[in-house]
Amino acid sequence: MSAPLPPALLATLQARQPLLWLNPQLGSALPASAPTPQAVAAAEARLQRCAGLLAELFAELAATRGQIESPLCAASALHTALGLGPAAGRTLLKCDHALPVAGSIKARGGFHEVLAHAEALALQHGVIQPEDDRRLLAGAAARCLFASHRVVVGSTGNLGLSIGIMAAALGFQAVVHMSVEAKEWKKARLRQRGVTVVEHAGDYAAAVAAGRATAEADPNSYFVDDEHSLPLLLGYAAAARPLAAQLAASGISVDDAHPLFVYLPSGVGGAPGGICHGLKQLFGQNVHCFFAEPVASPCMLVQLASGSDAPLSVYDIGLDNRTEADGLAVGQASPLVAPLMRSQLSGVFTVDDDALFRQRLLVEDHGGMAVEPSAAAAVAGPGWLCNSRAGQAYLAAHGLQQQLADSHHLIWTTGGSLVPAEEHQRFRQRGLLLQG
Repeated sequence: MSAPLPPALLATLQARQPLLWLNPQLGSALPASAPTPQAVAAAEARLQRCAGLLAELFAELAATRGQIESPLCAASALHTALGLGPAAGRTLLKCDHALPVAGSIKARGGFHEVLAHAEALALQHGVIQPEDDRRLLAGAAARCLFASHRVVVGSTGNLGLSIGIMAAALGFQAVVHMSVEAKEWKKARLRQRGVTVVEHAGDYAAAVAAGRATAEADPNSYFVDDEHSLPLLLGYAAAARPLAAQLAASGISVDDAHPLFVYLPSGVGGAPGGICHGLKQLFGQNVHCFFAEPVASPCMLVQLASGSDAPLSVYDIGLDNRTEADGLAVGQASPLVAPLMRSQLSGVFTVDDDALFRQRLLVEDHGGMAVEPSAAAAVAGPGWLCNSRAGQAYLAAHGLQQQLADSHHLIWTTGGSLVPAEEHQRFRQRGLLLQG
């Protein structure tokens, strides 16, 4: 298949050369299917009314009374290590690698979707009434109901952890379809929680397709579809308001004089797309979101750069989708998210595997945090924006050069706190070797 991409861009992508691509359709009209502020508010309300339930199910959430939230941390040492000075503003880390229970950004969307399904099922069968305390979902009647139903998902790892852990905790039969190449420790952790792990040859798409097929054949199965799921997207979008509160509590304004640049690792696009959508609803043109994708798997870049609604995968342009960033190893962007990002995403930058390990080492040594290599994909974002020709062109086009010193760069880390210590040591050693 010939790819409808500009020849120069296509050549750079095929050569796996890291780049910053700017979205020419930023600011265009949202599709009619875009989630409304009311839909995002409904997701926020669901997470609030289920907070007591979550605190009861998971001891790790008792201290936060069931709130699923991560710290927002200043990262001045990392800012300096990235070669940035005061003229480039300041850098922050949004630490979703430390989210309780599931240990990754996927807890946001994954927990929300399972809770939405559990509520709907319990209401349908009269186990709870709309006004009831949602802690009843952990009661005997609800567990009896859930035990006869399956929750199924296809995942390379972190989404499977969040869905599997949440579903099993409520008493569902939880089934996660994964590639045989997914990390063994993630499969083991799921099995320890009572989750059935089904392994498949092939990539992420193969695991998703297999999970979808088995769920469709069983009327008591519910399939969490990472590529098409609105409940997942809304759970991620609900992260925007708590972040806004954290920024305000830190004395950080987001307005015309104080732009916020947000850098998010992206696989199929659901988590970063939902967060971007939620932030754009709150901050409008004063927030600028960039995705980070592996050079072997830049599926959102390829889809948006094509300018077409027809699906286009990285395989179509000759890439192999093979990367150490397992959660980002996705060949084709979500058809639900890509149309939203066409009007909301500022751009995409790509990263090679060696850079993932070097960047992970920077976060560990200059941020004091141990993350997965894929979770460090976004670390190069501020450098691309401030120091590259494309980044300077973006700042000039949006009249942001004078505001840069008063801006904040927010790097979103996405997974790592559940990674075994020996894996982190292996990551560190590789980073040190590459650092020279």
